[in-house]
Amino acid sequence: MSARISFEQDTQLVNQLIVLLSREQASLVKADMDEIEPILAEKAQLLNQLGAVVQNRYKALAVHGFEGSEKGMADWLVAQKTAEIQQAWMKFNKMLLQAKEMNRVNGVLINKHFSRNQQFLSALQNQHSAGQIYGSNGRATTQNYLRSGLQV
Repeated sequence: MSARISFEQDTQLVNQLIVLLSREQASLVKADMDEIEPILAEKAQLLNQLGAVVQNRYKALAVHGFEGSEKGMADWLVAQKTAEIQQAWMKFNKMLLQAKEMNRVNGVLINKHFSRNQQFLSALQNQHSAGQIYGSNGRATTQNYLRSGLQV
């Protein structure tokens, strides 16, 4: 493992994540659920890769005498005097914020689909249970029909 600390691989993975989140969002807007499943698998794989890169960065920080954590990362950044490192870190964080916002929006879209599906299921269940009452001819009838038939 190289003890060099950079954000190139992180930035590349987050960029791939942003592209993937855009595809996910387009599929959610179109309600194309067949496209969603492979995207979710790919997203999980990318997040695992990103996690491994972060762990490698933490190990490199420890080699350089810093804590292998976000605090150590912040301390290391303060110790760096080059604008290039600072700019790379800011670019990476900007992209990470963009990915987080896209993921939040996609979560809202998923919740809307879930709520809509729940409403459809409830409506179907209500239709089914309403049909459990039978009229004098033996056919299923709704409760509203029976109530209107009992008016005096």
